[in-house]
Amino acid sequence: METLAIGERECWAVECGLLPYEEACELQYRLVAARKADAVPDVLLLCEHPHVITLGRNGHQEHLLASQHLLHQMNVQFYPTDRGGDITYHGPGQIVCYPIFDLTTIRRDVAWYLRQLEEVMISVTDTFGIEATRNPGMTGVWVERSAQDGMPPTAEKLAAIGVHLSRWVTSHGFAYNVSTDLRYFDLIVPCGLHGKRATSLEAVLGRTIDCKEVLPILIQRFGEIFCRKMQIVSHELLDEALRQQEAPVHATV
Repeated sequence: METLAIGERECWAVECGLLPYEEACELQYRLVAARKADAVPDVLLLCEHPHVITLGRNGHQEHLLASQHLLHQMNVQFYPTDRGGDITYHGPGQIVCYPIFDLTTIRRDVAWYLRQLEEVMISVTDTFGIEATRNPGMTGVWVERSAQDGMPPTAEKLAAIGVHLSRWVTSHGFAYNVSTDLRYFDLIVPCGLHGKRATSLEAVLGRTIDCKEVLPILIQRFGEIFCRKMQIVSHELLDEALRQQEAPVHATV
């Protein structure tokens, strides 16, 4: 099997396709351990999730508006998680990115890291001719929507961020709505922000768009903003690298 070498200022970009949330969390735990051991370089996991609602460690259960019965009927799972932030929804048509980064090799500054993640998504959105912005005091990326049906202009959330750090190694990350079914956000108070609505790239563009159209742009912009050489690595090769790192070492006498 092909082996992977770690290059200077390199980041492995791994497209995992449709990946259950629980499996994505387990993969992140393994990657964080490997990154702490310097057995892998920085890694960017990219995936979509089946319908799931996640609650951050500082989130409020009352921001889940749907009953367990309704969630079951709609085939939506619910997971408490150790990321920052409140409650959010993940589903098909949304690119979820999990950077496993050692910030000691970049900059030990959580606020800076969050702003860089926002900058990635702002840059990607700009590629499609849409101006995305930050909203002071509200982590994430927003798009100003014009007045509709007599309502005033409003900012709608295009992307959400929730991260976790352990000894300066990051996990969790951000969710960028491409062609997401926005009706699922009605099951929650998105990110705990009352009166704020989610939007998608597709809704703003007014045309059909697929995640496959956005992924290469996102990977490129991520590399540019974090000054990393992005290397596309298959999920299978990543798993092999992790299994080699996790294999027990047998002492010899």
